[in-house]
Amino acid sequence: MFQDEVRFGRINKPRKCWAPAKVRPIVKSRIIRQYTYSYGAFSPLDGICDLLILPTMNIQAMNIFLEELSKRHKDEFILLICDKAPNHSTKGIKIPENIIIFHLPPYSPELNPSENMWDEMREKYFVNYAFNSIDAVEDKLVEASLFYESNPEIVKSITGWDWIVNTL
Repeated sequence: MFQDEVRFGRINKPRKCWAPAKVRPIVKSRIIRQYTYSYGAFSPLDGICDLLILPTMNIQAMNIFLEELSKRHKDEFILLICDKAPNHSTKGIKIPENIIIFHLPPYSPELNPSENMWDEMREKYFVNYAFNSIDAVEDKLVEASLFYESNPEIVKSITGWDWIVNTL
């Protein structure tokens, strides 16, 4: 499984969208620095994904995510491929017995298909929304998470790159 985390918040950048000819759509904009984080692990082979929403990005949150991932896949052994973010270092991380962590080379986000999942989630669920509260952001994130967790074919189509699927 490929792992990554991403920040979602109340700051939004209005983007182009479809509108009838000669109609200028109105899109609200917010510049409020409130964030929550989504931790995710994605399997390109079968499209299984596990997402968890946590309030921060640090080693304690990573430990919570690893523990939950281990529980959800208690009868499986997981090779978890992630970048070298500070909260992925082996110092302070409690790695469950059924998980081993492999780090991608530094400065190579293009090797992690998780990045594409975050782009997909932002495009489908967060474009041109101006949230009134961090709770509203989390509600939308729960909606998106439940959708992708229950649609492995979509996850597989986004993360199942040829070099990954044909190598494993």
